Amino acid sequence: MFAYFLILFGAVLRVIPHAANFAPIGAVALFGGVYLNKRYALLLPLAAMFISDIFIGFDSLESRLMIYSCFVLIGLIGLWVRKHKNVLTIAGGSLFGSVVFYLITNCVFFYSTKMYPHTIGGQLASYTNALPFFRATVASDLFYTVILFGIYEVVLAWQKRRALSYDHQS
Repeated sequence: MFAYFLILFGAVLRVIPHAANFAPIGAVALFGGVYLNKRYALLLPLAAMFISDIFIGFDSLESRLMIYSCFVLIGLIGLWVRKHKNVLTIAGGSLFGSVVFYLITNCVFFYSTKMYPHTIGGQLASYTNALPFFRATVASDLFYTVILFGIYEVVLAWQKRRALSYDHQS
């Protein structure tokens, strides 16, 4: 049931008006990798993306496959973080996911358009011009990672405290 909530959370926040590249999908992918079983972890961001793409619209198949693949990679980062979970690995996983997304999607964009000459200079120009989007991606990934992980860990701590309190009363 929680996985469905995360899909809805990601899809709705991607559909409603927001700043460019400020959406929770990267954080949802990372969170799913850390807390859900492997299958759900990797399908979670894809479901949120597909549902929201129904409302936003689909662009090229090549673009969708690359973007969806990036979120699967972020889910895989989450599976690694799961085994080494602490504040630093969660923050690092979020930042690494943002970097992976930026590098892959802008490389694909560069090669799939004629906007820039297909030279090293053109590639550098493509990455440079995408920096504002990268900043938004990093900001949203960190923001939503803090929200998702923070709320989840607070609820877990509260449940443990309640369980201990209940055990002492019995």
